[in-house]
Amino acid sequence: MGAISGLLLGTGLLSIWFSFFERPAARATPRGWSRRTQDLLVQAGAPSVSPTSLILTAAGLGVTVFVLGVALTSAPPIAACFAAIASGAPWALVHSRARRRRTELRTVWPEVVDDLVSGIRAGRSLPEALISLGERGPEEVREEFRRFAEDYRATGRFDDALEILKARLADPVADRIVEALRLTSEVGGTELGRLLRTLAQMLREDLRTRGELEARQTWTVNGARMAVAAPWLVLLLLATRPEAAQAYDSPIGVVVLAVGAASSALAYWLMMRIGRLPEEQRVMR
Repeated sequence: MGAISGLLLGTGLLSIWFSFFERPAARATPRGWSRRTQDLLVQAGAPSVSPTSLILTAAGLGVTVFVLGVALTSAPPIAACFAAIASGAPWALVHSRARRRRTELRTVWPEVVDDLVSGIRAGRSLPEALISLGERGPEEVREEFRRFAEDYRATGRFDDALEILKARLADPVADRIVEALRLTSEVGGTELGRLLRTLAQMLREDLRTRGELEARQTWTVNGARMAVAAPWLVLLLLATRPEAAQAYDSPIGVVVLAVGAASSALAYWLMMRIGRLPEEQRVMR
């Protein structure tokens, strides 16, 4: 009994002792789908929007279209189809804007790297070379580098400012540039200029090859999209006639709409999957 009392007393004293030491807060890091979606939102120019907000917006838009569709056509199956299409509109918009932003960045990264190499050759420090991009760099990325300058001047910590810059750009090429600068800052070395020049050459070759492929496939992809959208445009016109709308408000009509929706979704997914060019993933976070 005395041994048990002593053990409990010792455990209690040890717990009290450890309570005086503050444990570092665990850093919440989004993973998987949430992290990819947040990167997509950052690339689309909406960093303040969370993946949850995007889901709620899509759901709210779908419900609104469904209610309006039922009120106008009195055919819930048709309204449900267009509600599903409407709920995908926010995702399509985010993907479109993110794709446009990646294309813009892809064209300016070689120039950014060249400016960095010129700054380093001129004797500037790494922070100064990056800060100068906010004034004389490509217009598409000046704002991000201006904010980097503000972060660096506010904290004086180069590593932390680089981490924030990576999060703002959310781009795999930016990750490689930032990590090369971080490694040079931490351990030194004289190979940074050669590394950046090699990177600039690789980016230009990739840009030239990708441009040729995209020019050849653009008309094919647009034609396929129109082919997928055409049946639903016809259905929208038919839904304005009460007798046509009522024809789909039946078990057979529901089956026809379900098969059509599944076929359209599968065809569009296959078209995008086959015609998609490989995108570099963010691995240096």
